[in-house]
Amino acid sequence: MIGFKRMNIPNRLTTLRMLCVVLLLIVAFFPYDALSMDVPTWTLFGKPFSLIRLILLILFAFGSFTDFLDGYLARKHNLVTTFGKFMDPIADKLLVNLSFLVLASWGEFSMIVPIIFVARDTIVDAIRLIAVQRQIVIAASPLGKAKTVTQMVALVLLLLHIPYAVILIYLAALVSLLSGADYFWKNRHIVLEGAFQDE
Repeated sequence: MIGFKRMNIPNRLTTLRMLCVVLLLIVAFFPYDALSMDVPTWTLFGKPFSLIRLILLILFAFGSFTDFLDGYLARKHNLVTTFGKFMDPIADKLLVNLSFLVLASWGEFSMIVPIIFVARDTIVDAIRLIAVQRQIVIAASPLGKAKTVTQMVALVLLLLHIPYAVILIYLAALVSLLSGADYFWKNRHIVLEGAFQDE
């Protein structure tokens, strides 16, 4: 806790978001049945709504809020740090992608959806890494922002059992594919450099 207290507020929020990721995995995959633990369950929109699902919703909503707040505070008060630039995107992607993996493991939609998200993020991060090495700044694209918004809205609606929310999940996967293709195409000159030998 000593190290946590020495952090600035944006970095504390990022750290809390990482904690949300850990708690999310523990809550989702804790062996309740093996320990004969009864989980309170209600009905929402005609479907079972368990305490586990409620906790996951709270953790995801809180983590998403800290994502917005830490970036806002860091920029407003000039508190941008190397730790923040390193940990913030990692915490963001883990929170979202692991939430999708949890729900896919529960059979609520195809596992191909989180695979698409992880693959897209990996490709985009690799392109950004190459760009940074070349001191090239790649601005966030509208498709990238649309991907993030559709992912977060889709997750919240699905956790709440909103009817047909799964459609938005597949829409988010489509936007993610388009976003990854857009990043690659716009920066293909960086990625493909040296790929072909001159004849």
